[in-house]
Amino acid sequence: MRNPLSKRIVEIEPSGIRKFFDIVNEMKDAISLGVGEPDFDTPWHIRDEGIYSLEKGKTFYTSNAGLKELKEEISNYMKRKFRLTYDFEHEILVTVGGSEAIDIAMRAMLDPGDEVLIPQPSFVCYPPCATLANGVPVCIELKAKNEFCLTAKELKAAITPKTKLLVLPFPNNPTGSILEKRDLEEIADVIIEHDLFVLSDEIYAELTYGEKPHVSIASISGMRERTIVINGFSKAYAMTGWRLGYACGPKEIIEQMLKIHQFAIMCAPTTSQYAAVEALKNGDDDIEKMRAEYDGRRKYLLHRLKEMGITCFEAYGAFYLFPYIGEFGMTSEEFAQKLLESEKVAVVPGTAFGVGGEGFVRISYAYSLEDLKKALERIEHFVVQLRK
Repeated sequence: MRNPLSKRIVEIEPSGIRKFFDIVNEMKDAISLGVGEPDFDTPWHIRDEGIYSLEKGKTFYTSNAGLKELKEEISNYMKRKFRLTYDFEHEILVTVGGSEAIDIAMRAMLDPGDEVLIPQPSFVCYPPCATLANGVPVCIELKAKNEFCLTAKELKAAITPKTKLLVLPFPNNPTGSILEKRDLEEIADVIIEHDLFVLSDEIYAELTYGEKPHVSIASISGMRERTIVINGFSKAYAMTGWRLGYACGPKEIIEQMLKIHQFAIMCAPTTSQYAAVEALKNGDDDIEKMRAEYDGRRKYLLHRLKEMGITCFEAYGAFYLFPYIGEFGMTSEEFAQKLLESEKVAVVPGTAFGVGGEGFVRISYAYSLEDLKKALERIEHFVVQLRK
């Protein structure tokens, strides 16, 4: 019998994030600090709008690109928050989560052999999506000494004549690192010099801490026409299960992404789109309340890790910390496995996010402070035993 499977698909490794949580689900009294999902319920006024749309029978397909009202609100939001102006009719596409937007952006932009630069550690989907789009993923290993920020020097060193696209995953999952305006300006100079394009995954744009708000690279001079901005509702509005994202970018790229979206998806969920209109119109206060709570947890975790003598730079984005565990003479995978077995606490090995993650683990603080306190007590007991 002929092999029914695609060699390219078979060679793609499954996500390294899920392994430990399949075990946790079967383990009594285990605490997971690994899932990148808000622990808040979707705010009631947003849920209510989704329910209302169902009650009114708004259960039909929307246009392929998304509800007009939603695209208008996305346009308003981008201008209000990031000083970016997009034509809602031609430069915005509503997708099934940010993940679909990443996938179809790469498929729309890459020809076979085009190289995609991917800073790592970073979210697990970028290299597989590049491969599925017939591109060649090229990883840039970020350094702990730079707090896992991409530098213009690192970017320039990775560029070849085949390079076409840079993935810019900041605020970053798993490290929590951010890029400030001066960093983006230096990167933009390199991008323009080498005539490249950027896929900027800004799903955590609303979850930054400190005095400086998130800056999109698309707002840097000369970059709007070279950038596809990916965002969505999962993280900022606690709407992971609603599966709704969007892409903003130049008309000629969005048109081709829409073509793929038409044939593969048709349209994003109608109920979710109506709920998202309400989120964008009236959800700013919800974001502020959740962000304040995350910030409190972030500070608590940093304090407790410092008390334990575990090195961890102060991350100002997303809801993750990326502490160094190399002192214990184990790989990241071994550390996570033994922590789970002995203390029933799940974290994600840094290597799940690329080779640059070896020696680190990802801790999510998208959990209640009560759970975080219990988990950190167990982690402290674990590291005390390791140091004996």
